[in-house]
Amino acid sequence: MSDIQVSEARQTTPADATALPPLSFEARLAAVDAVMTIRLETALLALDIDSAHTEQPVDLVDVVRVAAAIPTITEPEYTTPIAALLQRAQRRLETGGWCTGRAVDEAGARCMVGAIRVEAQRRGMDASAAAVVLDAIRRQFADVETVPQFNDAQTGAAVPIRILGEAANLAATRGI
Repeated sequence: MSDIQVSEARQTTPADATALPPLSFEARLAAVDAVMTIRLETALLALDIDSAHTEQPVDLVDVVRVAAAIPTITEPEYTTPIAALLQRAQRRLETGGWCTGRAVDEAGARCMVGAIRVEAQRRGMDASAAAVVLDAIRRQFADVETVPQFNDAQTGAAVPIRILGEAANLAATRGI
């Protein structure tokens, strides 16, 4: 080897010897992903440690505020006898419970006709009220033949209660 070649070989610096080839885009993304994963895991660990050593427990009463009493929406009291009867029957189903298959069950829950009968004040009022209920039912369910058939076909109290309210409104509109 000549002296010139040896002197050129000695002039190489360590930085040149350790120089790495440039990273590809995917390799740089992987490196950044690894660094961010470590940062996020460290932050999560710090959060767990900070939240584990609270001096006083958080009471939800201090955080959540609600009204002391939920206001109730009162429906107008109907003045016509059949409308008032249907409104009372609706309230009876809401408060006393609803049932199918019989007028009154062992727990005191009633079907639609059972609620109408118990709230009727005079003989014959229950038949007139049931006729209005059947009209209200047929406005939405045309193939229903009787109120008990409709009541027994239901799976919950919501629809019968709603229908009684609509029937009360219909009776008030008719003035009965």
